[in-house]
Amino acid sequence: MPQKTPIDQMMAHQSIRKFTHQTVSQEIINTCIKAGQAAASSSFVQVTSVIQVNCAQNRAALAIAAGGQSYVESAAVFLVFCADLQRNQEICLRQHQQMPTGYTEQTLIASVDTALFAQNVLLAAQSLGLGGVFIGGLRNQPEVVTKVLKLPKQVFPIFGLCLGYPDQDPGQKPRLPLSMVLHQEHYSNDNLTHLANYDTQIRHYYQKRSQGRLNLTFSEHIVKTLVKEARPHMLPYLHSQGFCTR
Repeated sequence: MPQKTPIDQMMAHQSIRKFTHQTVSQEIINTCIKAGQAAASSSFVQVTSVIQVNCAQNRAALAIAAGGQSYVESAAVFLVFCADLQRNQEICLRQHQQMPTGYTEQTLIASVDTALFAQNVLLAAQSLGLGGVFIGGLRNQPEVVTKVLKLPKQVFPIFGLCLGYPDQDPGQKPRLPLSMVLHQEHYSNDNLTHLANYDTQIRHYYQKRSQGRLNLTFSEHIVKTLVKEARPHMLPYLHSQGFCTR
């Protein structure tokens, strides 16, 4: 069987939530983190920190904070990706005795760079036969996550990542048609004309995956998701951690 190319790996992505009991060596984890470090970094500021959570008690607390996602506990590896301005703040304080903090742009840079870092980690893991799923639910209770992980000011958890050897093959969710995502020269609302066909495609996907228990279009999914996931607590939490104050 021919080896998959990097593009093949990316195009074959699916979220894995059920894992075998096989352990993942620390060497593999380290390799994946190094791959994450190889991602682009805005102005080379390198504002990401990753916390590997091994303690069962801490895993359980984080699973509850994430909305009861049991795979946070069952995955062979659980990583938390954090936007980290604290490290650079300390450097500036030592070298320059001050650091202007709290700018919204710094929050954006740290969030974008951390997402790029994490995607590299997942791609590296998948190339080594692992599977995984990102856990944005950690932002349901960020104060709890902050306490469990002992995060200082200028650090906040963006999401977690479960990793392990897959024990399921759930299939890929069909993505939006390219015509709805790729615009030419300027933004166009005309792409919504393709939504009806995509709604039908997603309904068929959910029905097949759930053996008929879930009957949902993409449009219905979006309405359902946006109504429940506003997380208005995030802005005051970010302020409390020293982010987005100006």
